[in-house]
Amino acid sequence: MTKANFDWPNLDFGYRDTDRNIRFTWRDGSWDDGVLTDDKTIPLHMAATCLHYGQECFEGMKAYEKKDGQVVLFRPDENARRLIRSCEKILMPPVPEAMFLDAVNRVVNENRRFVPPHGTGASLYIRPLMIGTGAEVGVKPASEYMFLIFVTPVGPYFKTGFKPMDLIVEENVDRAAPLGVGDVKVGGNYAASLRAGMPAKAKGYADVVYLDAKEKKYIDECGPANFFAITKDNRYVTPQSPSILPSITNMSLITLAEEMGLRPERRPVPIEEIFEFTEAGCCGTAAVITPIASITWHDRKAVYCADGKPGKNCVELYNKLTAIQTGDQPDPYGWVKTVPEA
Repeated sequence: MTKANFDWPNLDFGYRDTDRNIRFTWRDGSWDDGVLTDDKTIPLHMAATCLHYGQECFEGMKAYEKKDGQVVLFRPDENARRLIRSCEKILMPPVPEAMFLDAVNRVVNENRRFVPPHGTGASLYIRPLMIGTGAEVGVKPASEYMFLIFVTPVGPYFKTGFKPMDLIVEENVDRAAPLGVGDVKVGGNYAASLRAGMPAKAKGYADVVYLDAKEKKYIDECGPANFFAITKDNRYVTPQSPSILPSITNMSLITLAEEMGLRPERRPVPIEEIFEFTEAGCCGTAAVITPIASITWHDRKAVYCADGKPGKNCVELYNKLTAIQTGDQPDPYGWVKTVPEA
């Protein structure tokens, strides 16, 4: 197999056409067997519930090439379970875990030449997507749904890659409301973030730190990723909130942090605490770990990387996680799954 022709080490995080995507239809109470297609468009009724009432959710995951050429996935079972939770919360028929995992394997196999070579720092991003396709005018669940997966080779999510970035606290825009849908991966959460994120980027910041919508006292998320920080007494602190998406990356980092001798704490994190941390970062499938150089809040700035270099704990966590994901270190947790060749 000949690899696609890309400048792999210099890919940004953007869409690029690949060979095939896979699509399933839910109709009359059951899923079909799915079809592989090279069509990049979706035939969609103008009254589809995904367009009018936001019946849409998605996932983000990655495939990596190991040194021996095998293609592996990182904790795909957790993505399958998270999609089920998202579907249930907005009243869509869940995609069974076995069907999800089989669909991922099928579409990755169809696009193996787009899996970036080992050691380039790039990966094959996998986007499972669930949408309500049935036509409705009233606000109610659709009668038909589509589940599809496309893939595209990507580089780092943030332009800085694994380099510290500057963030600013956002107090005038709420990403998600308590008891709403902030804890699931629905498109509306991300649309709501645009009016905060884009102005921040225009001012030179990489993204924003969101506060809780109810009291405006506690850190929720940073941009499209979970937030974590390291304290002077070696605690790994990450926010606990009903409006935060449970990050599979963060869940994995908590395990690694504990093995490094850090004490994990998932709890409400007051914004004033940013001035007490020694390191901070964003984490998620797309970002993996992106160290935070500084957080600006009102007229004060908490600085974590005065010399422009990430802290030692962020470096160690990043190296441990990526080495497991790419097969460069043993995986004692059973997180990495090999994609069987068709």
